[in-house]
Amino acid sequence: MALDPYRRLLRIPGVPTLLVVGLLARVPATATGMALTLHVAEVMKLGYTKAGLVTAASTIGMAIGSPLSGRFVDKHGLRPVLTLTTVAQVAFWACAWALPFPALVAAAALAGLLALPVFSVTRQCLAALVPVAQRRVGFTLDSMLVELSYMTGPALAVAGVTTLGSGVTMTVIGAGMTVAGVGLIVLNPPTRSAVELEEPAVRVPRRQWITPAFVALLGTAAAATFVLTATELSLVATMNRAGQTEWVGLAVGIWCVYSLVGGFVYGGLSRGLSPLTLITGMGLLTVPIGLVGGDWRWLILALLPAGLLCAPALSSTVDVLSRWVPSGARGEAMGFHGTALLIGGAASAPIAGAIIDGVGPGWALSLIHT
Repeated sequence: MALDPYRRLLRIPGVPTLLVVGLLARVPATATGMALTLHVAEVMKLGYTKAGLVTAASTIGMAIGSPLSGRFVDKHGLRPVLTLTTVAQVAFWACAWALPFPALVAAAALAGLLALPVFSVTRQCLAALVPVAQRRVGFTLDSMLVELSYMTGPALAVAGVTTLGSGVTMTVIGAGMTVAGVGLIVLNPPTRSAVELEEPAVRVPRRQWITPAFVALLGTAAAATFVLTATELSLVATMNRAGQTEWVGLAVGIWCVYSLVGGFVYGGLSRGLSPLTLITGMGLLTVPIGLVGGDWRWLILALLPAGLLCAPALSSTVDVLSRWVPSGARGEAMGFHGTALLIGGAASAPIAGAIIDGVGPGWALSLIHT
């Protein structure tokens, strides 16, 4: 493993700026779910079931809106889509804290439908800027930055709601969304490479790229977030039942660090692995975690093998997708990829929760990942 692949990547004009803007834009986006949950459950005093309804409405909206926004980017360009979604986010977060529960559910669904597409846009533009041979490194680094945003955004949301209140926190998230949207509008990174722009503009039929292999790739991506969500829930439940709740945040943080280290090493390798190999390996290596008992430090150690594969597994699905899909449909394809990730996580939570409540977190890790 060497640093040269990263040095060559960061010498490409536009890539460092895109990665930094993408990281900063994702922080408020990753804070939204936690902020809404705490606002409904703790501030409105409606409990976590109703908080789950709000986040579910938002997730459903995002799952539908992600490929739609990608299609509009392919058809009309980046700036019109970013302008519309930025305005929608500003409108939602400016008033969300004051809405009654039924209106909040409906507004969250609409805001999800018109979510700022920072994840898919960053990946789409990265594919346009980076030559095919260097995309694995580029998407791996991007996956590591996504990990950093998920380590930061929810934690800031918790700190904000508990110290400043949900009204101020949600307003700050809206301001962050505004800055993110305006930043991407000003940057206006290319969605196609110079070579791709020279090709004649033709409509790309979906049947040309939505193939059984493409659907299988989306299923593999969904499986990755299914495994990750189940692992996180089982980890929290295991530590709670052992009376080690105060160490949950540290355990999750170290798990994220494992992913960063694994991604860094994977990006520097001369060859990559298939998404199926990486995600299957991640699932199988998660099973022994359910067998670990006793001190919480053993649990953190058991997370190491599977944790190292998190970022590589997710980035590999984006890399393969960018190679398979024509440039004229890349935005919509990235949107479908985002939807697959959302579906995997959303499907995993109730299944893992039911197994945890029924037979324990250890069985959840063993049954779901085999």
